[in-house]
Amino acid sequence: MDISFFLLGFLTGLSFILAIGPQNLFVIEQGLKNQFVFTVCIICSASDFILIFTGILLFHYLESLLNSTVENILSILLILFLSNFIRNKLKESRSSISINFEETSNTFKSIILRVLGFTFLNPHVYSDTVFILGNMSKNFIFNHKISFGIGASFSSFFFFFMIGYLSKYFSKFISKPKIWKFLNMFIIIFMSFIILFVIHDMINSNL
Repeated sequence: MDISFFLLGFLTGLSFILAIGPQNLFVIEQGLKNQFVFTVCIICSASDFILIFTGILLFHYLESLLNSTVENILSILLILFLSNFIRNKLKESRSSISINFEETSNTFKSIILRVLGFTFLNPHVYSDTVFILGNMSKNFIFNHKISFGIGASFSSFFFFFMIGYLSKYFSKFISKPKIWKFLNMFIIIFMSFIILFVIHDMINSNL
């Protein structure tokens, strides 16, 4: 496994998953309530693993069908997706974040259905994992693609189990604007470097 591509995948995956949406809040809430925490974390992590490698393998098997024009179009779309992601981070507000601390008697079945809904009914999960990560890896050699995918998947396992089992600690920082300002700046800077990387790769492939 190539450690540099593993780290690239880990940091890229973490940059997308750091955004606190309904899925992440649900994981934190279940951690605070101590209800089916492992089940929730493993479903979220395994779902990301499946989606990440679906994107990577999809772009890998389409590689033989892609000519330079299509590759350039996909690279431009990737730049636009990442630019829109950065734009959303620049204008993002955290004032509406709230955690449900109420104890509720959810059944095992209802928890599974809810976490699957938060995961697969969210359109952003497909653009972030299948399209963006798969598109990013399209010009890597196969071993590097696998390292990249493992790194991105590991970031999901790391993140979800961390916020699930350390939810009492992380819930203290949910409403602190300074924390989110720092995280957003990290994400914006990292994504900007990814855009430059894609542009550089696109220019080199056309020389």
